Amino acid sequence: MTVGAAHGGRTGRTGPSRWTAGPDHPHYKWVALSNTTLGTLIATVNASIVLISLPAIFNGIGLDPLKPGNVSYLLWMLMGYMLITAVLVVTLGRLGDIRGRVRIYNAGFLIFTLTSVALALDPLHGGAGALWLIGWRVVQAVGGSMLMANSAAIITDAFPAERRGMALGVNVVAGIAGSFIGLVLGGLLAQVAWRSIFWVNVPIGLLGTVWAYRSLHDTGVRRPARIDWWGNATFAVGLTALLAAITYGIQPYGGHTMGWTNPWVLAGLGGGVALLAVFCLVESRVAEPMFPLRLFRDPVFAGGNAATLLGSIARGGLQFMLIIWLQGIWLPLHGYDYADTPLWAGIYLTPLTFGFLAAGPISGYLSDRAGARLFASGGLLVMAASFGGLLLLPTDFSYLWFALLVFVNGLGGGLFAAPNTSLIMSSVPAEARGAASGMRATFQNAGMVLSIGVFFSLMVAGLSGSLPHTLSAGLTAQGVPAGDAHAIAALPPVGTLFAAFLGYNPVQHLLGPHVLGQLPAANAQTLTGRQFFPQLISGPFHDGLLVVFWLAIAMALVAAAASLMRERRKPAGTGPRAGAPSTGTGAP
Repeated sequence: MTVGAAHGGRTGRTGPSRWTAGPDHPHYKWVALSNTTLGTLIATVNASIVLISLPAIFNGIGLDPLKPGNVSYLLWMLMGYMLITAVLVVTLGRLGDIRGRVRIYNAGFLIFTLTSVALALDPLHGGAGALWLIGWRVVQAVGGSMLMANSAAIITDAFPAERRGMALGVNVVAGIAGSFIGLVLGGLLAQVAWRSIFWVNVPIGLLGTVWAYRSLHDTGVRRPARIDWWGNATFAVGLTALLAAITYGIQPYGGHTMGWTNPWVLAGLGGGVALLAVFCLVESRVAEPMFPLRLFRDPVFAGGNAATLLGSIARGGLQFMLIIWLQGIWLPLHGYDYADTPLWAGIYLTPLTFGFLAAGPISGYLSDRAGARLFASGGLLVMAASFGGLLLLPTDFSYLWFALLVFVNGLGGGLFAAPNTSLIMSSVPAEARGAASGMRATFQNAGMVLSIGVFFSLMVAGLSGSLPHTLSAGLTAQGVPAGDAHAIAALPPVGTLFAAFLGYNPVQHLLGPHVLGQLPAANAQTLTGRQFFPQLISGPFHDGLLVVFWLAIAMALVAAAASLMRERRKPAGTGPRAGAPSTGTGAP
């Protein structure tokens, strides 16, 4: 049944505002696009705004994030939001198919806003304060998942096939660009007060919530069905175990630089994969599955989601590596204090965001006319070429070339995002759009979580071979006692990476005032200055960076091939799928 028909009479009211018009009003599709883009933007900005503000947050609650016992707090503050959104978007997208996409979306805006208030009012300090923030971030992620899971489906319902690519382009690129906008915004707000990074969500959330409840209507096909509890449970627990194990895999364990031999990590990896296999078995047997796996029989849907996952891993890895590169090496070498590097790293990465914003809506508009596959695959090839260019940059690069390459990378991501989403959403029946939107968001969010585990592991593995010797030799050359130098060099490289990532001076933090106080003033000044650590780590870091970017190139190329998948030819006389457009978003 068409739920929107129940609201059709609203368009007959005298002089309706374009922002409160009913679903049949010609302006309604723009209302739906505007509100869902705001919802997607605020949800994705919030994922990265905390990332750049972590030093200010931990200082505010009185907790040292680099002490060994506090690394878990740091990781869950960083990863908890993304992990929960990756787990829940499919369930909440499917719930939107059953209960109404707008109903779930509106509730998400309200939950997101209320939890922002709770986060800003954290009354605790130390570990208790960190747990308060982590717990409410998890609840906030539920609201963010409701927004992300249903926004693309609401747009797909509201727009005709020939305009869908442009509309999805605006929404998807806003979501992707939000992760980079959050870096700059978080850096600016953290200079004012750490609580402001949560307060800023409140007026935007209130506006979006009231606007959504007044303006949005369910215009899609709603098919009543039972909740697939076994499917939901196996998927949620399995994916959580898998992603949490990958998160803990980058932490040291038992004298090893990483935790991949930790029995709990191995249990999480094996148990998570096993439960996801059980999920697939359950979904193939139940009458009304949480996610209809038959959709993956469509090569367009399967290839589009594979490209989403690989592209998200590559893009997430790029984001984290560039932040470390800027904050730990390039900015200090160019005279920036470590305390200011988080803000300036976000500012210097703005060409990446500009690339997304420039290409996304345009590629969506053009792909409606020229075919989506060409733009989706071509965008990934542009990304691969930009990774190749970054391989050629020296560690202390010229910013003009760096800005050009990250702009091209953003351009490629923008060219890919909207057409790929349009291909995925147009390949499914109308009644499955919520579940399909949720699955696409799951692959995208899971890719961001996986990128941290994959690329941090590669970088730590690359640093493990050369960093200890380089660090020990550099410290002893400045008069640090051999015992202290060897002890610091033996520490897991992940601590050095996190220090650079958070904008700390790693050498000053590792040596401490006791050792520094025993050294000549000139040596202590050299060790804690802006030049020593960047010059020391630049060689080992660049070696690890080469491995990271080669893997990103490989992922982008495989994703480009997956984007070219076409629907299998149907026997003569077979009609199109229910709810799928006949033309518009397909390739020529």
